[in-house]
Amino acid sequence: MKLLHIDSSVLGPHSVSRQVSAAIVDRLRQATPALEIVYRDLTQTPLAHLSGSHLAAAQGAPAPAELAPDLAASAAVLNEFLEADTVVIGAPMYNFTIPSQLKAWIDRILVAGKTFSYGANGPQGLAGGKRVIVAISRGGYYGADMPTAAGEHLETYLRWVFGFIGITNPEFISADGIQVGPEHREKAIAGALQLATSLRAA
Repeated sequence: MKLLHIDSSVLGPHSVSRQVSAAIVDRLRQATPALEIVYRDLTQTPLAHLSGSHLAAAQGAPAPAELAPDLAASAAVLNEFLEADTVVIGAPMYNFTIPSQLKAWIDRILVAGKTFSYGANGPQGLAGGKRVIVAISRGGYYGADMPTAAGEHLETYLRWVFGFIGITNPEFISADGIQVGPEHREKAIAGALQLATSLRAA
């Protein structure tokens, strides 16, 4: 069994999403001691954002020599994702959506012919069968009954992205309201960590 652990917060040791994603990985490691874990910190080894040269290369055009290292990184990221049985992602909300570092990673795994295809009946996901668990941290509250619900483009976006490539049941553990006040932050973290430690093993 292979697990891919992704972190995207820029806050390092002060990050809530990193704390929760680490707890999720610890829970799964304890349940499966032989678990093979690959870790990628998107802030320590950031991926470049897509450019016209990237898209041209994807269509078969000759790539400039200076793009070669980045294309190699793209291939490595895609292979890590394809080979993983379980993917754990730390995803904080920045300005109502995902960090740009995480978006750059998503741009490297949404690849036609690899994780999805287009056919007569529309797009079809090719990456089904993986377990995806996302540790979310949000400064406020964005429940469906909240006036801020329309501004939630983190969990909703990730659900759509993974559903598009065939992963229709991603799991989310959320720490909400961490910027509302110290008590809210403490309660949110404790609740998320409790959920992480009680996750089903597989």
